[in-house]
Amino acid sequence: MFLDNEDYHSILYSLTDVIDIGIHIIDQNGRTIIYNKKMSEIEGMSSQDVLMKKIPEVFKFHKETESTLIRALHYGQETKNSKQTYFNNRGQEITTINNTIPIFNQNKKVIGAIEAAKDISNLERLIKDTLLNKSETKYTFESIIGESENFLAVIEQSKRSTRTASSILIVGETGTGKELFAQSIHNGSNRSSMPFISQNCAALPESLIESILFGTKKGAFTGSIERPGLFEQAHGGTILLDEINSLNPQLQAKLLRTIQERTIRRVGDTKDIDIDVRIIATINEDPIEAIANGHLRKDLYYRLSVVTLFIPPLRERKQDIHLLAHSFIKKFNDLFDLTIEDLSEEGYSLFYDYEWPGNVRELEHIIEGAMNLLESTDKIIQISHLPTLYKKKVPVKTNQHEEVSEPLRSLEDYLSTTEKLYLENVLKQYHFNVSQAAKALQISRQSLQYRLRKYQIKSFTV
Repeated sequence: MFLDNEDYHSILYSLTDVIDIGIHIIDQNGRTIIYNKKMSEIEGMSSQDVLMKKIPEVFKFHKETESTLIRALHYGQETKNSKQTYFNNRGQEITTINNTIPIFNQNKKVIGAIEAAKDISNLERLIKDTLLNKSETKYTFESIIGESENFLAVIEQSKRSTRTASSILIVGETGTGKELFAQSIHNGSNRSSMPFISQNCAALPESLIESILFGTKKGAFTGSIERPGLFEQAHGGTILLDEINSLNPQLQAKLLRTIQERTIRRVGDTKDIDIDVRIIATINEDPIEAIANGHLRKDLYYRLSVVTLFIPPLRERKQDIHLLAHSFIKKFNDLFDLTIEDLSEEGYSLFYDYEWPGNVRELEHIIEGAMNLLESTDKIIQISHLPTLYKKKVPVKTNQHEEVSEPLRSLEDYLSTTEKLYLENVLKQYHFNVSQAAKALQISRQSLQYRLRKYQIKSFTV
């Protein structure tokens, strides 16, 4: 039993619609005869907009010959992995990677063309936004709020680091204010008039981050153009690499070479370009553990940690909660046109009992959430205004005449406190000799020194 032409077309249409690649086929007259569901999604048009119409009637190109389908039809030209940018019938820009081939009959005459396309419009916009968005620095050391001793010590270390161009590694949990310190260091240095560029290394696909950081050479891959990377754009200034531990080992090796040689090499190029950039990197995990877990190269850690700043979590600087809360109340008073004066004493009591896993950023969000629930005549944030989920996380105290047990602490906080006390006792036992103490603890000398800096244990010999 043989299928007729109508059955063949039905099978072909069904097949192309289940493929997760855009399919566009034109006949020998240049009219669209197949336009599958995925291509419709990529180009934001219905099949009725395109079927039986010629390419120039629907799409706009900078030049007609930029259409790979037309090139295939008119010249029998095959293209592979070619980037193509054009506009649909509503003027929306579309960027795809195409494989396009001419269709020949038995006499080797071109009778049509077929194109298979993958959508990269969002990735292209992401690259453009990243490369054009040079971070504006708005923070200085005057912007940093805190009076606790351990926090003031970090501020002082940061101010001293403004005098040089050495690499800096900022260690701190999410929400502790690592970028605030990075911007303050840049603005306090002699590079303050030069670019400050910030890039979260975990925010971009692994396939794009190398070209974004180091740039590309025209022709390095199909569709690539001559494009400077973030390091070139930051020349003379500072680049902040946030979440450095999210970079793959190969990119970490290339970054290490950049630091050592003070040069970069664009993707696809053979020429080195001199750069003058101060590198500030941040990490939200213990760097020694990051090295042990394969998240951070040891040699890169040595290069980045010329200056290492440990930003204490909010649970270790709770005396700053009043200052921070007042600052956020003022901020949202201005934004929401309110006149809130303070948080109630009961509210502060809850704040001091909470362990703040999200740190200062979480405190800011809670204040903002509470102020969204206030009436315009309210002056004090009450417990009733605080987010319900937050109140459920805070230990409930019993009647003041009843015995009150110590609020539960997070396991991390308990272990950190215990570790600090134990290290201090061992150091005293070995008269603050780091090498002997490390041997007794059965850890490396480097690991012990890291912990001494982390917990700010002073008066030890190196």
